[in-house]
Amino acid sequence: MSAPANPPSPADQPVVVASQLRRVYPISKGLFRKPDLLQAVSGVSFTVHAGKTLAVVGESGCGKSTLARMVTLIESPSEGSLKLGGVDVITATPQQRHALRQTVQLVFQNPYGSLNPRKRIGQILEAPLEINTTLNATERAEKARAMLALVGLRPEHYDRYPHMFSGGQRQRIAIARALMLNPSLVVADEPVSALDVSIQAQVLNLLADLQRDLGLAYLFISHDLGVVRHIAHDVLVMYLGHTVEQGDKNAIFNRPLHPYTQALLGSTPGLAGSGPTRNRIVLTGELPSPLNPPSGCVFSTRCPHATTQCRQQRPVLQELLGRAVACFEAERLAMAG
Repeated sequence: MSAPANPPSPADQPVVVASQLRRVYPISKGLFRKPDLLQAVSGVSFTVHAGKTLAVVGESGCGKSTLARMVTLIESPSEGSLKLGGVDVITATPQQRHALRQTVQLVFQNPYGSLNPRKRIGQILEAPLEINTTLNATERAEKARAMLALVGLRPEHYDRYPHMFSGGQRQRIAIARALMLNPSLVVADEPVSALDVSIQAQVLNLLADLQRDLGLAYLFISHDLGVVRHIAHDVLVMYLGHTVEQGDKNAIFNRPLHPYTQALLGSTPGLAGSGPTRNRIVLTGELPSPLNPPSGCVFSTRCPHATTQCRQQRPVLQELLGRAVACFEAERLAMAG
């Protein structure tokens, strides 16, 4: 009789595993009328390990922020499975969900609106500890001061108010607050889009240093592919709530296969000429309504390569050239390119 296989060690266990996540919002049409269903996220799956960054990219309205709210347990998925540290949050008890909320923290987009202007920085940083731990006031203050140093701020900043800081400094404070409970996963929703370009690089470098030193996993929400190329290990491209391409950052940036990914890269300054020479795709028309998505491929109404099959059938993700892509024409386009 063979010996049982060794169970995976905690270090090998993914920090977050999402499988076929869906989020549907009922939209009321009035009394006694059946509500419409808004498909915000439709069957998205991904895995993130410690020390790695998954970037989720796409146009506004593609479902990125809804996905972030589900992962941070602000909203519950309508369908699918979401595991944090091996625990399925869908079936978790209230006590388990309370503990899981401490393992995943959110960094918001706007550093000017995410900090309470009436609280000193020390109070802002200590609030998560006061609510979720048994540390006394002295211990909370010590940890808050240590966290300020970790994100590159000085001890005297502890007693100041948010209005006394620049945008970059405020985002450092927001990052410090997110780390106060020692999370394993940080969800960063457009964390540098409100900052000057020169400050963006400093904050991105800080995030990379913290990931290296603390082993953090990041779910990085962004529409800026230049930023994504700097910080991500893997990329998930969303369109109208669906994953259209997903895989290693270098594979996708060097040779995007889905026409939507090609259009995104082609429209980003500094990236349009990267990788093999290819025709630039210019998107026309408006993003379809998630209340009434196309019956076939969700990108078929704007895709220059769409066929009758694309308009009638919805493609599923398939492995091709080191990534997963949902496109009937991807293989032909890859061969032609």
